[in-house]
Amino acid sequence: MSELKRFAWFKQRRISPYRITGFLWSLFRALLLAGISFVLVFPILFMLSDAFKPVGQNYDPSVIWIPKSFTFENVTDALKVMDIWKTLGNTFAVSITSALLQVVSCLLIGYGFARFNFKGRNVLFILVLLTIIVPPQTISSSLYFQYKYFDLFGLLTVFKWLTGAGGSINLVGSNWVFYIPSLLGMGLRSGLYIFIFRQFFRGMPKELEDAAYIDGCGPYASFMRIMLPNAGGAILTVLLFSIVWQWNDFYTPAMFLNNKYTIATALAAFQQNLSSLSNVGGLNTDPYVVSTRIQAACLVSIAPLVILYIFTQRYFTESIERTGINS
Repeated sequence: MSELKRFAWFKQRRISPYRITGFLWSLFRALLLAGISFVLVFPILFMLSDAFKPVGQNYDPSVIWIPKSFTFENVTDALKVMDIWKTLGNTFAVSITSALLQVVSCLLIGYGFARFNFKGRNVLFILVLLTIIVPPQTISSSLYFQYKYFDLFGLLTVFKWLTGAGGSINLVGSNWVFYIPSLLGMGLRSGLYIFIFRQFFRGMPKELEDAAYIDGCGPYASFMRIMLPNAGGAILTVLLFSIVWQWNDFYTPAMFLNNKYTIATALAAFQQNLSSLSNVGGLNTDPYVVSTRIQAACLVSIAPLVILYIFTQRYFTESIERTGINS
């Protein structure tokens, strides 16, 4: 009798193939997420460990992740090398101003593509999408000469011909090389932002605008009173994307801002400028000195973006769900 009971107990608790498959799939997902999380978090952990670790402890084999003591010398040296306050001022001026201008221009362009029917609309939108695909390096040479000898519609040349004074303006070295394309919807990643706004406005009920038109609103009033107040999620998404991309952009500042540093260009030139530190002196050839200072500089560079994301991540996550960006 006991053998029969034991057999029945095992039979009731036998594992079905479906339970095995479900368990293996859950295990695979957990391992995959753990692996991706490690790949994303590892550089930050290494950066934090190295940035606050005294140089001498790099020669101690017992110190792997957590230093025996902490130091701010690496961070202070990095701040000096990067001339951090001037560099941050330049970066904020470029990033935030360009981002605001891009939001305004791309918002209007995206709304126009979503709501107005006009000849060549689809062709123009395809050209907008091509700006996402075509790398900016293909037009960098022509842009440089355009900014070097900037002449708005040839008016300055005509003015010089009439008066004998004036001529072209050299915009290279000024922030206008960022502001002008951002205002005209041709800034960094503007094609993507136009696409985001277009998808958002296409997803909004057209009956809202029809009701506004019945109440006597024109296209401008309908946009300002109905569509714009509901576009907060899309605006926040584009604003954050634009700030981050402008902050991390190296190519454009390196090409046009030959007398200024942004965070990206200062970080690229960090090792070269490290020898300017008087308190490091001849030690700048030590690979551990260079490594700890570079990690501290990287930490300083990403800190404002991390702080920005911490304060806006809840609104950013909600806005992505509402913008139709997955389309």
